[in-house]
Amino acid sequence: MERVKILVKGIVQGVGFRPFVYNLANSLNLKGFVVNSSSGVTIDIEGENISDFIDKLARKAPPLSQIMSIDIVPMLYQGYQRFRILESKEEGSFTLVSPDVSICNDCLREILDKSDRRYLYPFTNCTNCGPRYTITRSIPYDRPNTTMSIFIMCPECKEEYHNPDNRRFHAQPNACATCGPQITLVISHQSSVISQNPIKKTIELLKAGAIVAIKGLGGFHIACDATNEEAVNRLRLRKRKSNKPFALMAPDIETIREFCEVSKEEKELLTSNKRPIVLLRKCHPSPVTRHCLPDAIAPNNKYLGFMLPYTPLHYLLFFYPITPHSSLFTSHFSALVMTSGNLAEEPVVIDNDEAISRLSAIVDAFLLHNRDIFMRVDDSVIIVNSHQSSVKTSDQCPMTNAQSDNSSLVTCHPSLSFIRRSRGYVPDPIALHEDGPEVLGCGADIKNTFTITKGRYAIPSQHIGDMENYETLKFFEESLENLKGVYRVKIEAIAYDLHPGYLSTQWALSQSQKSEVRSENLNTEFQSQISNPKSQIPCYGVQHHHAHIASVMAEKGLKDKVIGVAFDGTGYGTDGNLWGGEFLLSDVTGFTRAGHLKYVPLPGGEMAIKEPWRTAISYLKDAVGDEILSYLEFVRFIQRYGIEKVNDIIKISENSIFSPLSSGAGRLFDAVSAIVGICDRNTFEGEAAIALEAMTNPDIDEDYPVDIKFRETMEVDFSTTIIRIVDDLNRDIEKEIIASRFHNTVITAIFRVVQKLFSLYMINDVVLSGGVFQNLYLLERTVSKLESAGLRVHINEKVPCNDAGISLGQAYIIRERIKATNKKP
Repeated sequence: MERVKILVKGIVQGVGFRPFVYNLANSLNLKGFVVNSSSGVTIDIEGENISDFIDKLARKAPPLSQIMSIDIVPMLYQGYQRFRILESKEEGSFTLVSPDVSICNDCLREILDKSDRRYLYPFTNCTNCGPRYTITRSIPYDRPNTTMSIFIMCPECKEEYHNPDNRRFHAQPNACATCGPQITLVISHQSSVISQNPIKKTIELLKAGAIVAIKGLGGFHIACDATNEEAVNRLRLRKRKSNKPFALMAPDIETIREFCEVSKEEKELLTSNKRPIVLLRKCHPSPVTRHCLPDAIAPNNKYLGFMLPYTPLHYLLFFYPITPHSSLFTSHFSALVMTSGNLAEEPVVIDNDEAISRLSAIVDAFLLHNRDIFMRVDDSVIIVNSHQSSVKTSDQCPMTNAQSDNSSLVTCHPSLSFIRRSRGYVPDPIALHEDGPEVLGCGADIKNTFTITKGRYAIPSQHIGDMENYETLKFFEESLENLKGVYRVKIEAIAYDLHPGYLSTQWALSQSQKSEVRSENLNTEFQSQISNPKSQIPCYGVQHHHAHIASVMAEKGLKDKVIGVAFDGTGYGTDGNLWGGEFLLSDVTGFTRAGHLKYVPLPGGEMAIKEPWRTAISYLKDAVGDEILSYLEFVRFIQRYGIEKVNDIIKISENSIFSPLSSGAGRLFDAVSAIVGICDRNTFEGEAAIALEAMTNPDIDEDYPVDIKFRETMEVDFSTTIIRIVDDLNRDIEKEIIASRFHNTVITAIFRVVQKLFSLYMINDVVLSGGVFQNLYLLERTVSKLESAGLRVHINEKVPCNDAGISLGQAYIIRERIKATNKKP
């Protein structure tokens, strides 16, 4: 007889792994026990079929589990009498926590089955679905360590929990209408609480055009009937959301297809157990379309962001029987707006009292429940692109005896581009291929995330948001403390952005007495000291665009030099100017700025970002000099803004104090959008560029001339391009032709610079990152053109290419730098 102790690491808690082990062991007549620990799942097992057990352990693990490694140690035979599940132990290093998972088909059938005891119960779950990360206070993942601890299971739920043949065997959030969380409806500015049929009343309110705050899995949504134009406009006015697109939820794929084109890959993503928001191309309404969506959902945008219901409550909002004769299979709504429940630029609300206090001016009612949300998590947002990754990834790669796992635990479709990586994906780690120090990357101030590293993994946080207020900073700190505790991280170094005005930078510097402030790149940045009495953690600055490139390098395991193309709106440069159209020769030790877009002044600084017509004047003045007023007359700026205001902006642009220099590609797209007359004000980040992309036509191949100065630091000058755009406007060329030609010109410029750098340095790996590459027209055609020249192109696939990916790049650079330093004799 044989006995072994097995340690399984990975996502193996909260996913039905112990019940699976229990049933597998009993089916093979093996004895011993299985127990959760802080390191993973420990199995002590003996008998005659152990090799068969190990084989099936790896091959037939539960669908939500992801095995990172399997360590096996031979032991002396013990003589166990049976196989048991033991109480969890809090010991070891760390284990992985499962993200939240959408409702499974079995639970969905139960809530729609009149004969089932969970009929219409909005918190139905099992080991294959339901809340995980959002309710987990600490590990091991057991009910006492979750926000379900206050709900005592009734006898029926307890019997399910202890029954090895039941799919709720050891399902920690298990509950029913008798013993679990409950729903209530509160009408704004009233003291009445509706406990009888609150879902039915909510549906009636939504049908009547009301706006309702709905407590969900990781926070509140604000909902209204998406086909009710008056309700949508009222919500936009109350939330002061300007033109930022609203997220939508539809009851099924068939309904989404009434409004959008849905590819096979997009369908798979929409119906996956992660249920992200997927950006889909709008389609023209067909004769069979039941309803139309108002333009106010996503103005000047070719995409709509759709998701499917992912909780029982969501499904009940669509299918709850509001009369005795209602069909359970006819939806009440074609689509609901489901936008984040927050005030502008603040974190999503998670607490009932806070929601009533902060959202009452926006909503007419609150659909609440009494299951606390411990970690706030926004919906993830993804777009599918046509690029097929050349880097092989593995969804699940069981290893024995702690062999190296060179695949990411993140299940990524090869053509996914994250816009926001949050619910369903966090806190999944990203493989870094080998062990390293425990580092914190603080991210940037826009679309902030942080990343911590542990062993050979990086763990990016959920979407934190824009670091503009105390509430967001507090959310940052709460999330950091939680993930540090869950993964048992003791931070050895902190990485931050070089921008001195960033709140994330100031926070990082406040943590350390040993802050090493970088003035250029990693080869020369370790210079002056900043003192602060908080701790002794060394703190290192990382240049913004270097971090963008490094985020892709971290995903792909690249360490050697690459040609990095970092295109975004703004990032603090090592020369004190605002960068954003950068060509870098980059590796993990540092970078050389090999080229950039020509600097232009931003009249009024931040105001130019909000009002792209100001930047347009700068580009036109740079292109035509003293002829600026005649060109502004051509593009109708003088008629639009008045000669006095235009002259003021021209004067401001000549004053470096009020007009910082920028090489930002995002500012170039803004300027062209304003010149062409598509969008001259950004009511949300990237609006003008998004509207410009929406005008493109993939059948148009022409481009404009662009000037590139091939010198030691190359400079890309779009002055001639701008002049030709104005010429086309004067000839009444259609805007879609101009927009397409401009995009094609940017693609040509990138190709020419990269081609030159390849000829000079023979570097075959090209990395594209930065928020401008969220533009699929630009991304897909740039990748295709570079690959057609035989270059290996790498893009972000596991974190966003926008500033939400910065923290991964920061952490990777400093982690590798420290590793290299520690290896020196």
